[in-house]
Amino acid sequence: MTLPRLPLRDELFLLGHNDDIGQPHIHRQALALGLAGAVLIDIFLAGRIALDPNDDRPAGERWLRLHTDQPVGDLIADTAIAAIRHGRTAPPVKAFLRDFADDLYERTRAGLVAAGILRHSTRRRLGGLARTDIYTATDSKWAIVARARLRYLAQGREQPDNHTAALAGLVATLGLTSHLYLDGDTATLTERLKAIAAQHHRSVRDITAAVDAAVGDLATATYR
Repeated sequence: MTLPRLPLRDELFLLGHNDDIGQPHIHRQALALGLAGAVLIDIFLAGRIALDPNDDRPAGERWLRLHTDQPVGDLIADTAIAAIRHGRTAPPVKAFLRDFADDLYERTRAGLVAAGILRHSTRRRLGGLARTDIYTATDSKWAIVARARLRYLAQGREQPDNHTAALAGLVATLGLTSHLYLDGDTATLTERLKAIAAQHHRSVRDITAAVDAAVGDLATATYR
């Protein structure tokens, strides 16, 4: 049976965590920025938004423009559409990513729990005084399918569709390539995934570049 395709942010969330213990592979705030970028890409591919046509402006400073506020039927994506619609001004991409990422990690995780893709459990330590919440996949098939699509792209066995090309770009930008369990040098694979992503929509590339810039800002802030 063919699995339904998850939203881009859900696939990125799953690929951003260890399948067995549920620990994130990268800093949660960095992953949240990637998730926000994935939401924007999904609603762009659904024809709901566009980026302003000023090609001279850096990717993170290009503005988001609403094509239509018609919902797509996904709660988080529709929240993003509403946020763009009701904003005082058209938001720059990077500023929107920072704002929308605020609690997006938790919202994405909650949605995956509600869908039965993640399970929530607790672990007690120190004689029951300390409790740790654990979220693990109920079935590894979702992450395996996403990894397989990226593997086929990296090996040249499939032509990339817009969704998978965008996933390749986000995975490479966030430094998750080494967690795909693909054969070969990580640096080479990362460049291969970036090259695949670069063949697709300019606006998707610009959103991914804005994610990269926002993550860079985050890293810089930690050393101030």
